[in-house]
Formats: sequence, structure tokens, C-alpha cells
Amino acid sequence: MPDQAINDRSMMARALQLAERGLYTTDPNPRVGCVLVRGGQVVGEGWHVRAGEGHAEVNALSQAGGAARGATAYVTLEPCSHTGRTPPCADALLAAGVIRVVAAMQDPNPLVGGRGLARLSAGGIEVECGLLEAQAAALNAGFVKRMQTGLPFVRLKLAMSMDGRTAMASGESQWITGPEARADVQRLRARSSAVVSGADAVLLDDSALTVRRDQLGLPEAQAATAAARQPLRVLIDGRRRVPLTSRLFQQSGPVLVACRLDGAAALDYSDAGAELLALPSAASEYVDLEALLRLLAARDCNEVLVESGAGLAGAFLQAGLVDELIVYMAPRLLGSLARPLLELPFDSMAEAMQLDVTDMRVVGRDWRITARPVLPF
Repeated sequence: MPDQAINDRSMMARALQLAERGLYTTDPNPRVGCVLVRGGQVVGEGWHVRAGEGHAEVNALSQAGGAARGATAYVTLEPCSHTGRTPPCADALLAAGVIRVVAAMQDPNPLVGGRGLARLSAGGIEVECGLLEAQAAALNAGFVKRMQTGLPFVRLKLAMSMDGRTAMASGESQWITGPEARADVQRLRARSSAVVSGADAVLLDDSALTVRRDQLGLPEAQAATAAARQPLRVLIDGRRRVPLTSRLFQQSGPVLVACRLDGAAALDYSDAGAELLALPSAASEYVDLEALLRLLAARDCNEVLVESGAGLAGAFLQAGLVDELIVYMAPRLLGSLARPLLELPFDSMAEAMQLDVTDMRVVGRDWRITARPVLPF
């Protein structure tokens, strides 16, 4: 590989590292990093911290100052060409005198969609796109999917014993997994736009579904930043069974209650600081899950984390709405009378759902398995 190609790859890898620093804070914007290099030396670095503040390119240019003239910019996402809450980054790069821009991927946002690169090229800047594209897309899987399909990226989190059980027959379940796995779940919540659960799970565990700063397992400054933005908490409660006295409604932060009905209870939910949403399904007595996800995407939700009981988890899977499963497996056996991981009423091997395991690692004393459904199933 020629020296230039090696250097390009190294600098883009650094830009991706910078982008990841915004993992818990940029929502609903994408996570983006930028490195400015002139004469073989890094003269500026930046990343997008949070929506409404400077983009990665602007922050890197600010650090570089006059040294940006004649530099190459390595950026993990195509520089924007439109005015949103901040001015176009393409214009900032042109004004700074950057002579080359290497982008990892084209912006899937139809407001940009190649226009930023075209503007740079028209301004005389050498433009390249596609370096480490898969890694850049993976970092922003939710943003990419929302822009391309109108649906968020859905992660289904599950915790089980080695014999595939989630709770004793009585419902007792705390704690199947250890503290390291629970901290990992807190970090999943912190990166998510919304956390979705069902009435059965909330009634059983009295879940708050919040990001808890002291349980994130992050350095104090990073934990404080991550916990400052709470995800939207979404309760699927078709018959409105969860009382307003539950912990879910006692914590600060937005709550959306999706049900099959509307009417008299709306005022009660409003008084509790929650929003009631009626989502009847023409096909069944249950809430229309795809309609709910589309509504969440319309509210700029990129990543949705589903933490629910076996019934709702199985419903999301059977509807083909799950992009990724994250299963925590504890080294214990709960026995044949304990509750199953999922409700999937299959009758034959032909119905079996195939999974592609993409990662498996030890988390404390537990295992975390990451898998994706193989479609179609």
C-alpha cells in the first residue's frame, strides 16, 4: 500500500476515534470526527459534541487556525452543505483554504446527499469519499437507517441464564447478571434516543428506564455528560395498566405512553408529565409496533433500545423490526419452571429464526452476545 494510502487510512481511523467521543451526546445528530493534516503533521482535531453546537469540521478548523490553509481534512461524514442550526461546513472548509477533503461516507440526509462534496469540488478542493465507510456507517447506524427508511435502528436487549430463562416462575429476576453487565446496559441506554418497554416488564420490575450516572462504569466527567441527556422513555401499555405511582412516572424526563385507546386518561398522564399516544392496530388488538417506530423516527430518534418481557420482545422479532439483539448470558441455571427468553410460538424447524452472531465477549462474569436476524425469516 503506498505511503499516502497508509497515511490516509491512519488519519481516518483517528477521525473515527474522535467521532466516537460523541457517542452519548450528539443525538439526534450523527457522530462525526475531523482531522486536519498539513505537511504530514496534524494541525487540528475536532468532533461534534452535541446538536446545536459546532460540527466536527468547524471545531477542527478552530483549533488549527491559519494552519488549516493548504491542509487535508479527514472527516467521517460528508461535510454539510445546508444551513441548519449551524452554517454549512463545506463553506467553512472552502473559506479556510483546505485543499483536499477525504470523507468516509456520503451523508444519507437528503438535505446533503452528495451536495457537500459537490460544493467542495466546485470550489477547487480535491475530494475523495469511501475510506473506512463501513466503520463510519456502523458508528451512525441509527442515523443512516432513519434517513434511508424512516425507521430507527432497533436493538433488543435480553438477559438470560445459560438455560435460556429470564426469571423464576414467580417473576423473581433480580439479578440474573452481574454489575458489569448491568453497567453495559446503562451505556446502551445512554447512547439510545429512546428506550421502549412493555407494561408486563414495568409492572414486574417497577423499572424507571433512566440512565443512572453512578452505574455507567465510566470516568466521572464522561458519566456526568452521558447521564445529562436522558433518552425518551416509551411505555407500550395497550390497556393502560401501569399506575401513575410507578417509578417510571416519578423520574424526571419525557415519557411517551403508547396504547390502543384514547380519551379520559389523557389528562392524568399529562399531569404526570407524560404524553399519551393512541396507536390502534387494524390487524390485531395490540399496539402497531411499526407505526410506533415510524413516529419515533419522525421525532428524530435514531437508535431505539427495547427492554421488555418475552411477549413484546417476541412481537418485535416476529414483525421483522429488530436490527440487532444483545443478549447477556449469566453462568447459572434457573430450571425448567422458569420463564423463557422469548415468546415465539414456532411449530416447526422451518420457522426457526436464523441469527448472525457478530460479536461475543466476556462482561464481568457474564457473556454478551451480539447478533443480527438473518432476513428474510
